[in-house]
Amino acid sequence: GVPTVSIFLKPPGVIPPGGSTTICCSCQHGYGNFILYKDGHQLRTLEQSGSRAEFSISNATYKDKGTYNCHYVERGTVLARSDGLDVMVTGIRLPGPNLSVLPGHEVTTGTHVIFRCTTIHRSTGCFLYLEGQNRAQVLSREQDDYNFSHVQKGDGGRYSCQCFIKNASIEWSAVSKTLDLVVR
Repeated sequence: GVPTVSIFLKPPGVIPPGGSTTICCSCQHGYGNFILYKDGHQLRTLEQSGSRAEFSISNATYKDKGTYNCHYVERGTVLARSDGLDVMVTGIRLPGPNLSVLPGHEVTTGTHVIFRCTTIHRSTGCFLYLEGQNRAQVLSREQDDYNFSHVQKGDGGRYSCQCFIKNASIEWSAVSKTLDLVVR
């Protein structure tokens, strides 16, 4: 079959200027290389170690923001491309929210789980990140809760959340402490 390539930020979230993060490309296939693209331009070739390759951004500037993609290459042929990963670099002025999970950190398959992201400021919205996933879940504005009606094994992992306020511009909070969910 055609290999699938995933791309994600570790740790996830909006990055403050001067901050750091790592772009990870992952593909369960062979021993090829990844080519990292930014806004459609080839940036560099990443050597694969295991099933992934990493590109570190340290001391981030506004030049680092953009949409990144990984192409997986074997013997000069592109076999697969990842989705686009939007990297945002912007000022962070608000303290990180507090992330909690009900009924607890360890649950059995099929449990109804609620993630709660609480902020001191009345936030406009929050995002829930799962490390290894490209797309964030949007937390509902009213409760800042996110409901998983029936968790599966794949829902386990390292979660964090980040909130924003819309004034004249958008102001972001720092990212919350991480929380590990174990699904048995």
